[in-house]
Amino acid sequence: MNKTKRKIFETSMKLFAEKGYDATSIEEITATVGVAKGTLYYHFSSKEEIFNFLIEEGVKLLQNSIDIKTVKLENYIDKLKAIILIQIKIVNKYEDFITILLSQFYGKEARNKKCQKHIYEYIGKIEKIVEEGINIGQIKKGNPSVIASEIYALIASTLVYKLKSEIDVIKLYKEFENTIIEGLRNNK
Repeated sequence: MNKTKRKIFETSMKLFAEKGYDATSIEEITATVGVAKGTLYYHFSSKEEIFNFLIEEGVKLLQNSIDIKTVKLENYIDKLKAIILIQIKIVNKYEDFITILLSQFYGKEARNKKCQKHIYEYIGKIEKIVEEGINIGQIKKGNPSVIASEIYALIASTLVYKLKSEIDVIKLYKEFENTIIEGLRNNK
């Protein structure tokens, strides 16, 4: 991504997170970036395309991070611990992206459906890990869909926590490990 496209991307993400998608105009994006509308339209055909690109890139980052960290692990509890740590790091580093993703989850418009689709796919990835862990006895019996949704909900809870105070990633991870992971561990 070239410098101008990156600046448009980053500025749009910040404005969408601060003001909301609907309240952010193309004019505001171009004024904040310091480029003409023609330059913006050279890189993106519309505000919706900027939004779609932003969501696609953010979800790819999250999915790839999870895939890289979990593929080498054989223990399913370790896979869940890796997911939780990555989620905390993503919220800490990419708060604007997570704010946009969560704020656009509810609704019936195309962008809402896109966010829903990506969130459900991500939860599905976690659900598969939970289900496999249950099947081989590393994770307590339970509803994999509910457990995966609870783990995903850590994103939202981490964001709420971050609004209140700075995040110490490792300290927060240890808290989640004590309350969630230990509750899932099958200690038979």
